Parts: sequence; C-alpha cells; structure tokens
Amino acid sequence: MTTTRPRQGRPRHTPPSDPNASGREQILDAAGALFVEHGIAATSTRMIAERVGIRQASLYYHFATKDEILAELLATSVRPSLEMVERIQTLAPEQASAAAALYAVAATDVRTLSRTPYNIGTLYLLPEVLAERFDAFRADRGRLQHSYGVLGASAAAEGVTGSLAPERIGELLIQLVEVVIQIRRSREPEADDTDAIASSCLRLCGLDEQTVAAARDEARVLLSGLA
Repeated sequence: MTTTRPRQGRPRHTPPSDPNASGREQILDAAGALFVEHGIAATSTRMIAERVGIRQASLYYHFATKDEILAELLATSVRPSLEMVERIQTLAPEQASAAAALYAVAATDVRTLSRTPYNIGTLYLLPEVLAERFDAFRADRGRLQHSYGVLGASAAAEGVTGSLAPERIGELLIQLVEVVIQIRRSREPEADDTDAIASSCLRLCGLDEQTVAAARDEARVLLSGLA
C-alpha cells in the first residue's frame, strides 16, 4: 500500500523578521517586504505565499485578497497613535497639558512608523492606496491628522492659531512626524530622532525651549503611566 505524504509548503526564501511570529504575522511580514521592493501591483498573493513558504491556499485562510493584507499593514501604521490619542482624551485637563499630550502622540507616532515592517509608510502616496477600497485607512489617518490639529491649536503659543487654522496645523504636524519615513530610507531611526521630531512639533506651534523641555518631561511621565 502506497502512503501519500501531505504536500509541504515551499522553503521560505527569506527568514521572517520574528521567527516566533504567527502564520498571519509572517504573511504580513513577507507582504510588507514585497510591496516595498516591487510595488503593490507587481506583487501577487502567489509571490507572498512563496516568500512565506506556504501554499497559496493557506494564505487565503488568513486573507481573502492582497488588498486585505495591504489594508492591515496600513492600519498598523496609524492604529497605535490613534489609540494613544483616545487614551489621552480620557484624561482630565489637569492630568496632561496640551503640549505634553501633543509630544506624547507625536513620539508614539514616530516610534510606530519606525517599527512598521519594511517602512510601510513609503506606500502612503502610491496611486493604489488612493483607491476606494482603502478608504478606512485614509479615514484613520484623517482622524489622526485632525487630532494633531486640535492638540496643536490648544498647545500653540498666543498668536500662532491666528495665522494658522487647526486644519493647517494638523496637516503640518503629521507631515513633520512622517519625516521619519524618509529617515528610514537611509538609516535606522534612533531614540534621539523621536525626541527631535516630537520637540519640533511643539516648536512649530510657537513654543519656546523652556516650554518644550517642560512638556517633554511631562510627556515622559504621561507615557510611562499609560504604558
């Protein structure tokens, strides 16, 4: 009697970033690498499956389409920052100044973008991401930008909000934070980069160095308490 052995997945071409990652996380890891290397349109689910070392059918157990994979990757680039905004919003005003809250959100955002697999932020401006099927991601990023505007307008020095509307402040702040995406193109971001970018957000709002330093210290206590 002949015994039929079950089919095995193909050997993985590239080891996962985290050897202990789940199957779903390995798919996201592989897809992130391929999207950045080859672009979204040129990456197929077959390529992703081969990179993981599984059959294509196994990939579909976790994700129905390539777009679902990309949507999840994009969500991971904004979700932690939105969660930080929501947690800060539950605090009483005396528990966190607007400047400290802005620093905390910006620092969280920089760290998130510094850790996303394969610098997923580079995909933000690709034409495919402007498609309707990624409306949820753009809505989340819009909410984050709006929160930056609200926090920035509240923290801003007197006279700054008169020349810049909250919407404009939010637009400038989120783009300042996202400079870390460009930093990652040439080197790995460091802790000093997080502080430099978050502090620059406060300076953009017209705060002086003494106020920036005080907000930084307050934010570190705030982040420690929310960890």
